[in-house]
Amino acid sequence: MAVYFDHRIEAPESSAVPSHLTWHSALPVLAVASSSPTNEGNVDLYLQQGEYVESCHVGRPHQPAVLRWHPTKPVLALGWENGEVVLLTHPSGDQTVLPITHTAGITLLEWSSSGSRLVTGDQTGALAVWKVDARGRLQGNHLVKHEYSKPLTCCIFKPAAPGDDVAMLARASVGGDESALDMFSWKGAPLKMGPQEGLAFYVSTADGKVHSVDEQCKTSTLLSVEGAIKKLFYLNKRDALAVITETLMLSQYTLGPEGGAQEYMKVKLSSKTGQNFDIVWTENSLLITVSGEQVIRLWDLERDDNFVLSLDETLGFERGEMINCVSYCAAKEILAGGTSHGRIAMWRMVAQPGSSKGDTNAQWKLQTPTEIEGNVTQIQWGSSLNLLAANNSNTVLILCEHVMSAHFGQQVAAVQLTPTQLSITQFNTGAQLALQSDTHIKGVCVTKESVTVWNGKQVTVYELSGTVLRNTGAFPCDSHAVAVHGENLYTVEPNRVQIRTPQGTVKQLLTFSKAEGNPVLLSVCQFYLVVGTDTAHIRVFDLSRRDAKAHCGAKNLAEQIASLGALRSVKCNANGSQVSILISQVNGRPDHKVYFYDVEMDTVTHFDFFVGRPSSGISHCEDGERQQFQGTELSGRCPVSHFWDESEPRLFVCETVPISSESSSASSVDMADVSVVTLFCTQEHGLLLQDCYPKPAGLQALLALDVPYYYFSCKPGERDPGSTEVSATTSAPPHQTEPSKGAPVQFPHMVSRRALREFVGLETCEKATRDAMLNFSFYLTIGDMDEAFKSIKLIKSKAVWENMARMCVKTCRLDVARVCLGNMGNARAAKALKEAEAEPEPEAQVAMLAIQLGMLEDAEKLYKCCQRHDLLNNFYQASGQWQQALDTAESNDRIHLRTTYYNYAKYLESMGNKTLALVYYENSDTHRAEVPRMLQDDTASLEIYVNKMKDKNIYKWWAQYLESQSDMDSALHFYECAQDYLSLVRVHCYMGNIQKASAIANDTGDRAASYHLARHYEGHDDIKQAVHFYTRAQAYNNAIRLCKENGLDDQLMNLALLSNPEDMMEAACYYEEKGTHMDRAVTLYHKAGYVSKALELAFATQQFSALQLIAEDLNENSDPALLARCSDFFITHSQYEKAVELLVAAKKYPQALELCVTQNLTITEELAERMTVTDSKDLSEDARKEVLEKIADCCMRQGNYHLATKKYTQAGNKPKAMRALLKSGDTEKIVFFTNVCRQKEIFIMAANYLQSLDWRNNPEILKTIIGFYTKGRAPDLLAGFYEACAQVEIDDYQNYEKALDALTEAAKCLLKAKDSSGGQQEARVADLQHKVSLIKKFVHARRLYPENADEAVRLCEALLEEPELDPAVRIGDAFGFLVEHHCQQGNLEVAYRKLEELQKRLPSQNVRYYISQASLEALQKVMGVPIDGDDHTVKEEDEVEEDLNLS
Repeated sequence: MAVYFDHRIEAPESSAVPSHLTWHSALPVLAVASSSPTNEGNVDLYLQQGEYVESCHVGRPHQPAVLRWHPTKPVLALGWENGEVVLLTHPSGDQTVLPITHTAGITLLEWSSSGSRLVTGDQTGALAVWKVDARGRLQGNHLVKHEYSKPLTCCIFKPAAPGDDVAMLARASVGGDESALDMFSWKGAPLKMGPQEGLAFYVSTADGKVHSVDEQCKTSTLLSVEGAIKKLFYLNKRDALAVITETLMLSQYTLGPEGGAQEYMKVKLSSKTGQNFDIVWTENSLLITVSGEQVIRLWDLERDDNFVLSLDETLGFERGEMINCVSYCAAKEILAGGTSHGRIAMWRMVAQPGSSKGDTNAQWKLQTPTEIEGNVTQIQWGSSLNLLAANNSNTVLILCEHVMSAHFGQQVAAVQLTPTQLSITQFNTGAQLALQSDTHIKGVCVTKESVTVWNGKQVTVYELSGTVLRNTGAFPCDSHAVAVHGENLYTVEPNRVQIRTPQGTVKQLLTFSKAEGNPVLLSVCQFYLVVGTDTAHIRVFDLSRRDAKAHCGAKNLAEQIASLGALRSVKCNANGSQVSILISQVNGRPDHKVYFYDVEMDTVTHFDFFVGRPSSGISHCEDGERQQFQGTELSGRCPVSHFWDESEPRLFVCETVPISSESSSASSVDMADVSVVTLFCTQEHGLLLQDCYPKPAGLQALLALDVPYYYFSCKPGERDPGSTEVSATTSAPPHQTEPSKGAPVQFPHMVSRRALREFVGLETCEKATRDAMLNFSFYLTIGDMDEAFKSIKLIKSKAVWENMARMCVKTCRLDVARVCLGNMGNARAAKALKEAEAEPEPEAQVAMLAIQLGMLEDAEKLYKCCQRHDLLNNFYQASGQWQQALDTAESNDRIHLRTTYYNYAKYLESMGNKTLALVYYENSDTHRAEVPRMLQDDTASLEIYVNKMKDKNIYKWWAQYLESQSDMDSALHFYECAQDYLSLVRVHCYMGNIQKASAIANDTGDRAASYHLARHYEGHDDIKQAVHFYTRAQAYNNAIRLCKENGLDDQLMNLALLSNPEDMMEAACYYEEKGTHMDRAVTLYHKAGYVSKALELAFATQQFSALQLIAEDLNENSDPALLARCSDFFITHSQYEKAVELLVAAKKYPQALELCVTQNLTITEELAERMTVTDSKDLSEDARKEVLEKIADCCMRQGNYHLATKKYTQAGNKPKAMRALLKSGDTEKIVFFTNVCRQKEIFIMAANYLQSLDWRNNPEILKTIIGFYTKGRAPDLLAGFYEACAQVEIDDYQNYEKALDALTEAAKCLLKAKDSSGGQQEARVADLQHKVSLIKKFVHARRLYPENADEAVRLCEALLEEPELDPAVRIGDAFGFLVEHHCQQGNLEVAYRKLEELQKRLPSQNVRYYISQASLEALQKVMGVPIDGDDHTVKEEDEVEEDLNLS
């Protein structure tokens, strides 16, 4: 928590009443304007603590109107009522008067964001723009001057357009972002750095107009509103302009890219009329207004939300106190308001979880006010130090924030309340005193005998005697660090520590070398003083003797700690063996480690709160060291304060906050998530985490650790609700001699103490018990259970053992808890703990221990931690927390939701709240029985409930109740509403209304009602009606019984068929015994499943129709003999198909197959499969194959080739299977089967078959034929196929080249074949080779013709002389070659002779087949003779020849 020191400005005597004040934005310089009744005006500058700057006084015979600081330079612009504008430079006091431009009072002065432009305006509407250099000096005359004819009211500069973030781009480039890297290179577009500042601005006038002035100083009217404009604000996020008029009308305008403005919102702000108002605008678009009311009004323009902040009388404000002015500090997030009673009210923004900075969901928390005199009319935050200046109409005060001082020592605590007041608490006597100092208090140190305060310039010592404070000495001293031990005071100065008496006399000097630096930090614990220097050295001194002696040499921590910037705090333990250190890093941020210097070992270790682990030496014995601290997270934190126990050297405590809040102001600790962490620190075991718990609400900060208590300072106006300590009382102490310095007070306690976990309930125990408990906790922490129990074995107090059991809940040590419960003699808790061991989660077991010890909050947290919502639900119910139980059941334990509702309803019923109990009985779905039970004594309410619910079960319950009360008519009505037909029939029968009962049973068909009515009819010997209603009730056995007893044979058959097999069997026996209706007996035996009995009876009585029906239900599971007998019966009656099915079912496959053959029955695939079951045990493999072949033969005869193929294949006879498949003509299956079988014979058969297809036009078939012959190892057949291919090429296409290739392949195949024909193969090879040679000659001649036609003709003529030329080379092709040649050469006579010779050698051939039509027409034209008749004849002969060739 912080207090504010107020410094009154040291105003010169000639100064008058202050009227204006303004801070420089960065420098701690305050400008104050004052006015006198004689119309004279002054402007003076003051420093941080109100020091007057004499060189910067400006006086004029006119009133000052406006003050504006340059944004960066120490230059103040002053506007006066006569139109004069002066630039005042600090600290030189140089004054620059602007050239005369204005003739009326200055109304506005505004600097641009970087200060290169200054805008001045007056009441006549004259506006001038001035240029200022980088040093803040005026450059020449004004750049431009505009006349607006109306008084100017406001001016704001438009922010510059955002440019590229160079730092962000640089980081992205280093990270590998190519697009960011390109923006730095010549490849990308040039970086848009944006202008240094925005030079365009907006100015408003008293007639409600806003004018826009661009960067070239050209003006234009932007918008107009009603009334004079009081404030202008620019909304960066929306690129919009907000305008507030003197009537508090707020208008918002969006600004177009070309300069236009469009209104999008207009609202009237609430305020107190007729009062001056103060308006503040924040960067978060928050509009803050005060108008002399008791509240501050806030409008969030981004979220269109508004709320108010009011004063709280409990914090010291008075009723009717008004807020006159307001100012907001963005750096501290503090809103300050000045009141009419001389107080400064401050609200600090405390962000709620999940809310962003500036969110309206954030909570504004009112702080304790700072009191100054008079009526505060103006306040303003300013400078980089965040100082607050306040004008109270008489003078100006500067308020500087200071962290509240507090100290604890030897059972005395002091906490600062105001800049000059302390609250002193004596815990030994219970007294509480107040100390009022004459000076500001910047530090305090207390012992049991004295209170020492200092302010950096003076040290004052007060003697504490009982409840009296007496000033024993005061002396000047500029030490900022003071420590006290006994009657000695320790102060610091450069390179030494002074040991003084309370009156300031120096008794001893502790010198430090230049390398060791200047002492800046002091701390005393018992008899040891630790000193920290500005060069990060520490030294420890022993104070136990008369003179202080060095306990150890100076230690340079900079050598041990990397990135050490400066020491923040140093503390030593009670025996001087350990020193704890907090540091700041080089970058100024607090380090998240606590460092420990072991004096004896000269080593430095640390505990890192960022990761929640020490550097070394941690030794938790159990697996889950983190499980000791349920719900506490140590990682991601930073230490802010630390203390050693005043008597126990091992015990250390540290206060930590999350990393995100450690960089905030020191006063923010009270708002952060603060945790108090306790450690054991020893040489043998290092750093041991002993306890960690969140700081309770209402407490400010940790003050000290003194077993058995932690000591905390309290927040003003708050009290720790969970405090169980016995704090100091406020009872009136004895009379005091100096009431001005120390007096009993009645304000709330400022110090609260909380017992350590081990000492809850043992706060007043003796020292031996306290030491034993500390040793027990220490050994328990290191896991040494033997030593832990040794330390407490002599303790007999049950309270101690109970306290240790409570500690076991915190540490989750159930083994220790059992021992504690045994020593406590708490058998019930021990039994409950043993039963809880059945739970799989250790936390659930510990929770049961917590319940038995009354630690209900811990039990609740443990159940939540292990997510045992069922046990948590039971816990809430048992502890009477029914709302939490219901919430848990509804959200996480829905399986027990109805049970929870039921238990809550029982609880409410026991409490007499039947109305609410009824609701929860309904929610638990138990209302049908529970509500009538609950309301049975209140029949009127119960009847209303029954009629309201309209539930059948409740109607039935009510009807039964009425029946028991003999109210039969009403009972019948409610039975009917409940649709309980049995009860209706029962009551009607009881009342003798049989017809009504029969009608109900017939109409509803209710079985129970029908059965009851049938029993009634049977009892009255009405057999027909009894059978009828037994049948409707489906009680067929009773109906059959009556039919047999009364000879109703016709009805008996129908009833038996409807009933179960036992009743059918009984009825069949009845018919068989009577000897009549044997067909019925057979049918019933069959339906009942007694097939053999039915068949036997059918054969015996020649019931052929029944026999046929029975045979349809026979299958392979039936008796084989029975099947054979039935099959013979069907053969006899020529029903062969049924007979075959029965023979197959009887597994007589040969007979069935023989019957199929003899009677030519079609064998289906299903029948074939049934006759050849692969896993049949009735057929051997050979017999099975024989049956398969017979089936296949039969299928072949019947033309079912595919099934025949399948059966031949199953029999293993693949050749026959192939023949069957070839008969089917399914080429695709033939090829597939051939490839699967891979047998030579099969390949050849398939290839032979494929030759019968159109292989000439289907290349795939051609390739398959060649492949099959090759795989079938039949080269002779393949050669024959190649010869056929060659002949086709010659005959059909005259393609001798392909024919030559085919014959060559044929010759190769014949050469591979084995000769088994006695020389025929050689002759065949020779014949092939002769054909190949002839074809080669002819092909050679044709190829030679284009190059040497004569030689080609000679070769062709020689070829015609060859014997046996045809069929190797057709004679017609050779003569055609010659005729074509001579026709082309023009030797038509020779060509004609060759044609005649061709006709002689082939008289039956058509010459047109060999000679082109063009050549024939040329010969006919020249020779004049027809050749082979007309075209028609030739065409017919061609067609005939083609037909012959095709055939």
